Amino acid sequence: MAPSPVKGHKAQGSLTTNVLLTIANLFIPLSILVFATGFFPYKPFLPGLAQFDELEFGPPPDAPFDKLIFMVVDALRSDFVFSEQSGFEYTQQLIRDGSAIPFTANARSPTVTMPRIKAITTGSIPSFVDLILNFDEGDTSSTLAVQDTWLAQLKAANRGKLLMYGDDTWLKLFPETFDREDGTTSFFVADFTEVDHNVTRNIAGELKADDWSLMVLHYLGLDHIGHKAGPRSPNMLPKQREMDDIVKTLYQSMESNPHLGSTLLVLCGDHGMNDAGNHGASSPGETSPALVFLSPKFKGLLPKHEAPTKPVDEFDYYSRVEQSDLAPTIAALLGIPVSRNNLGAFIPDFLPFWTSSRNKVQILVRNAHQILDIVTAAFGAELFQPQGPTDPCTLEKTDVNTLACDWRKISLRASEVSSKKELDQEWLSDMSKWLREAQDLMSSMASNYDMARLTLGQGLAIGAVAAAMITVLWQSSLPFSGITPLLITGTSYGVMMFASSYVEEEQHFWYWAATLWLAYLGACSIQRTRRWSTLLWTLLALAALRITRSWNQTGQKFAGEPDIVKIFLLPNPPLLWILVSITYMLVSFHVMRNLEGLPYVAITGLTSVLVSAAFSFKLAFTAEDAPELVVGVARTLHDHFQGHSLLMRARIVFGVVALLVAVGVYNAVKGGERASRTSARLIHHLYTVLAITQSRVTNIPLLLLSHYLFHHLSSLPLSIPEITTTSILLQFASFFAFGGSNAISSVDLSSAYNGISNFNVIAVGFLTLVSNWAGPIYWTSATTLLLLDQHRWKNGGKEKGVLKAHLTGLTIFTTLSVAFVMAACTALRTHLFIWTVFSPKYLYCMAWSLGQHLLINLGFGSALFWVGTRGHS
Repeated sequence: MAPSPVKGHKAQGSLTTNVLLTIANLFIPLSILVFATGFFPYKPFLPGLAQFDELEFGPPPDAPFDKLIFMVVDALRSDFVFSEQSGFEYTQQLIRDGSAIPFTANARSPTVTMPRIKAITTGSIPSFVDLILNFDEGDTSSTLAVQDTWLAQLKAANRGKLLMYGDDTWLKLFPETFDREDGTTSFFVADFTEVDHNVTRNIAGELKADDWSLMVLHYLGLDHIGHKAGPRSPNMLPKQREMDDIVKTLYQSMESNPHLGSTLLVLCGDHGMNDAGNHGASSPGETSPALVFLSPKFKGLLPKHEAPTKPVDEFDYYSRVEQSDLAPTIAALLGIPVSRNNLGAFIPDFLPFWTSSRNKVQILVRNAHQILDIVTAAFGAELFQPQGPTDPCTLEKTDVNTLACDWRKISLRASEVSSKKELDQEWLSDMSKWLREAQDLMSSMASNYDMARLTLGQGLAIGAVAAAMITVLWQSSLPFSGITPLLITGTSYGVMMFASSYVEEEQHFWYWAATLWLAYLGACSIQRTRRWSTLLWTLLALAALRITRSWNQTGQKFAGEPDIVKIFLLPNPPLLWILVSITYMLVSFHVMRNLEGLPYVAITGLTSVLVSAAFSFKLAFTAEDAPELVVGVARTLHDHFQGHSLLMRARIVFGVVALLVAVGVYNAVKGGERASRTSARLIHHLYTVLAITQSRVTNIPLLLLSHYLFHHLSSLPLSIPEITTTSILLQFASFFAFGGSNAISSVDLSSAYNGISNFNVIAVGFLTLVSNWAGPIYWTSATTLLLLDQHRWKNGGKEKGVLKAHLTGLTIFTTLSVAFVMAACTALRTHLFIWTVFSPKYLYCMAWSLGQHLLINLGFGSALFWVGTRGHS
């Protein structure tokens, strides 16, 4: 019999919508990749090593130092060294007696290790794309092996061997550079001690050796403490004292060993940290690392400073210099050429090391000419010729013309100033000002955007929106009128992306949108049922959402302000553990209830092993992370569970979860309708166990509130578009409620190594995603169950197209958000906050689109739906 024309038409229409939906989702990663390559290009660098130009300037001045110990304490914020609460007592003593010169360095965003090391060693402003590469332990594309740095200059000078102990980021950046090395991974943030002991154990032997010219020491423990428990952690002061003891060991060796008599010790942070202990953005705490130069040679030559002291403005202690200023300053102090791509300015505090004005002027003029080469490469050489045909001082006052005019005045006076006995302070001030202005001009220049790629990426994103919208028009199970709230949400969100303040405080949009939506759904239900009980449950749901909103203060303006965690949970650990225990008990009950296909003894045994391992892991993890929270009964239970390591406990949890998921999938495939239902619910609750394991202990009760909201939504008759809208709103609201934001500094790495002993990019990436998107993934799972419960498990499983309608709605929102964020980044590419606000937002847009949408919503959500419909097939 020939197929029915109606059925054939429907099949053809279904095929077309499937193709369009697939195209829309394929265009999402393609558009993101194309746009990113135009928005985050690698900046070109001048190749080769700089050399002294003795024909123009004569021989370089003698260098006061021949060795360098460069000690980086990761995340060493300025107040950790200079404040009254500091543990660096010996360092402060050296500052008081004039043997140490203190500064606060300005670390430009992004404040993560790799770009900061690039700035320190090259003196340049790294590309924002280094932020992404910083998270890839296996990356080798970001190498500085072919770029000019003071490490390359020291190696070329052949003065001695180069040593490196600590963060292996240095080994990625400088492959085959160090003669002796011992790298440690920078992302295993659960380790506060061994990661530093592995560095310190090498120091004693190397201080006795005389065959090296550079020793790099990069300590990670202080940064790890910040990530785990913040700057006020009880572990912070002991770690500062430990680092101070290292400074004492190094300095006393410099004093007592003749072969170290001309050694310069530099103590610095690569970046700071915010009040939550994180970094990556541009808050004052993140951009204000400490910087201290130490040497017995300073005493009596350079001025003394008061220590400890109070900051001028929050974290501004002493003089503030650019982090890139380290490059030309170290070059002059060691007698090597300044790196070719340097934009740093020599710190004039060290000029007293040279007695003649000629040498002082030469150091500054060499630095100025080196920066001038970069300036003229960008703007042309004609304006900057001291006696050129065009006088820039007579031209329109632009930044470039003003810079050229000032250069003409300064350079014409240089020879006159160098012949005097004393350095002309007015000329010195003008030269320092010019170096800063040139530095600011080149640093603030817009990136070398590839407009063709930006346009193509934007076009692909718009194409994805069009494909998704056409899918709606051709899909009977998803009426266009039904997605109106979704379109309003997506459009309102997109328009908001054009304002930096709204991007920084995005959480308020989702909090209010979710509140209004739940109130709307409750009002519709009340109108249908005419029951007061419905009103009560709606009010309780709104109260649960309100509590969720106040759990963690996030964003930029109010980050660190009082919230439920700070007011109620941190001062009352017993209350916290009561809520945590209730959450574990509730989840264990649901796991047992939905686990079928095994003997009862096996069900109870496996559930007991899972929950006890998960709970004991969280106790032990918190005891190391925030020991002040493990008190009373929690401490007794922790002592009772002593035995297995954190690594083993996490592996037991992951192993049992994986085993029970496999049991659930097997039951769904082999069983009937009931088995499919229980298996889908089982997987949802097993994910909740995983989310609890990967969340900070103070966030675990949020999953209890989410469970109530899910229970409330299950009682409401919701259409497919309403479930989709609910899913999006609660995914975003929960992300911010868990402490997320649009700042890179809010990325939580504390649980990235649970159950892992060595770096693995896939495992660490997955655990990091679950840690930071625990709430959104929960709502992906929960709303998939709502779809199954209200549209696929009813009517004997006859309702078709449910999943496709839901995925289409999710795709519409994602494509809209991607297109709007790209449009905002393109339109505002010259905005003052492009690198501090809009670029991080684009990276988060990538994470939401590629990770949460494609991997979780489409991948995990579809897989869970598949499990739930096996018995209905």
